[in-house]
Amino acid sequence: MARNIRILVAKPGLDGHDRGARVVAAALRDAGMEVIYTGLHQTPEMIAATALQEDVDCVGLSIHSGAHMTLFPAVQKILAENGRADILITGGGIIPEDDMAALNKMGIGQLFPPGTPSEDFIAYIRQEVEKRRTAEGRKPANK
Repeated sequence: MARNIRILVAKPGLDGHDRGARVVAAALRDAGMEVIYTGLHQTPEMIAATALQEDVDCVGLSIHSGAHMTLFPAVQKILAENGRADILITGGGIIPEDDMAALNKMGIGQLFPPGTPSEDFIAYIRQEVEKRRTAEGRKPANK
């Protein structure tokens, strides 16, 4: 039997506002996912280490500080260096559409602006994790 989707919700950098991240974490938990929330002021190294230790399927980064073009790729690079390029990296916050497209071209998953209905990001995470698990020959996630 497959395990539930495990997701790490993190606030990288100096961003001091986490209400949105907490709302997202609660919505994911209510949808049946196992959620680990790291809290504020996490470095990419701390986020990646926690993701590896917790064996997550997905990392969701919440950024409002404007450092998204540095922080998303930094987490992605550390995970890849540790053999876990398969972990979905998604997230949201205040990110211009052009930057969302650029991050997506780098392999970052879909990004969600403030006000996105929770059903949208929940459905995306379920679909993307399912696709990645199937590609790896693992059992699909419990829904």
